[in-house]
Amino acid sequence: MDVVKSKSLLALALCATLAVTGCGSGSGSSSSGPVKLLVFGAPEELAAYRTLIDAYQGARPGERVQLIEASDRKDLLARLATSVAGGAPPDVFLMNYRFYGQFAAKGVVEPLDERIADSTLDPADYYPVAMTAFTWDGAQLCLPQNVSSLAVYYNRTLFTRYGVPEPKAGWTWNDLVGTATAMTRDDRGVVIKGTEAEGAARLPAVHGLGVEPSIIRLAPLVWSNGGEIVDDPARPTRLALDSPAAREALKNLVDLRLAYGVVPSDAEVEAEDDESRFLNGRLAMLMTSRRATTNFRTITGFDWDVAPLPVYRQPVGVLHSDAYCMTTGSKNKDAAWRFMEYAMSADGQRIIAATGRTVPSHVEVSRSAAFLDPNQPPRNSQVFLDAIPTVRALPTVSTWPEIEDLSYGILENAMHRGDRLDDVIRELDVKSRPMFARGENG
Repeated sequence: MDVVKSKSLLALALCATLAVTGCGSGSGSSSSGPVKLLVFGAPEELAAYRTLIDAYQGARPGERVQLIEASDRKDLLARLATSVAGGAPPDVFLMNYRFYGQFAAKGVVEPLDERIADSTLDPADYYPVAMTAFTWDGAQLCLPQNVSSLAVYYNRTLFTRYGVPEPKAGWTWNDLVGTATAMTRDDRGVVIKGTEAEGAARLPAVHGLGVEPSIIRLAPLVWSNGGEIVDDPARPTRLALDSPAAREALKNLVDLRLAYGVVPSDAEVEAEDDESRFLNGRLAMLMTSRRATTNFRTITGFDWDVAPLPVYRQPVGVLHSDAYCMTTGSKNKDAAWRFMEYAMSADGQRIIAATGRTVPSHVEVSRSAAFLDPNQPPRNSQVFLDAIPTVRALPTVSTWPEIEDLSYGILENAMHRGDRLDDVIRELDVKSRPMFARGENG
């Protein structure tokens, strides 16, 4: 997963150029061309934004928005970095709070407080945890479209077939492991217990669980167990995975593969990623965020739903939030703001929520049928709303993308190669400290 390192290096490199191309300042003059909106996503996600743009252009005759489609996050960040460095950035881009800090620190993102004060948007209408995630040096830089958290997607049809109780609110980590074990089956539907190393000769036709070995998956488990990911969430200087609570959560995560064999091997994931495996009916449960919903609504072969994360000591979620950000180098800021206002309005949020893509950051819309429509899967979308009071954000230090990238490789080796836990924690700490030292905090 070289995604984050490459994008962060690009962002760092671009601002040597930005000093002379207007990294920190931009013209407020209008352009006659369309507002350029840079996003990435699966085809179903991109279709959601085309729906939003069509609605905006229909409601506002004369306004035009051009969707610039990046193939993935790495492509989006590379395009943003190079276009800003070249003096021709998009007017608006959609970015997760975990990645925008590298651009905020270099003045790429336009502060929005004055525009918000003069607009019809009321910050009080939106979930504070999402709004706060996009503040930098006290300024509101971006407007969050969603306030998702992790959830456990599960194949209800498989659970019914095998007579296994469905996951429910309040279930524990041990419940998750037991359920994943009961749902790991061979091609005859017989439970497979243990890993290949323990002599399980049969390969699973269905795995019980899919979860990537990443900081954003580990974080809520550590928090739920009473631990921390970093030493100081506001001004982090190091990872803090050496505490007993963090060690326990980390060991339990890697043991899903090493001790229980309920998650696919690295070779199996390489051949078929977890989301595709779930789509194809070969994964009983998948720990992921709301953005998978647009893709999963294409499923016709089985019934599925969502459940909350398992709990250690207390329920805790991890924030997944993307926001519309305006570039300081935009030549079309007034028109860009008009689109952002619409996208963030109740009407705009209802449109994008109805596609399944988001848990709306607009409180009223999140509680409406646009999001909670019982005729659209998942039936239990309330799970995402119930998690909001417990949701915590990861640090927005400018070098956090590099830290996530580093962590992924080390955690992946821990889960699939069986590296010693002490070595894993030490390597994470030693290698990430210089990244923290170089980072800037908002």
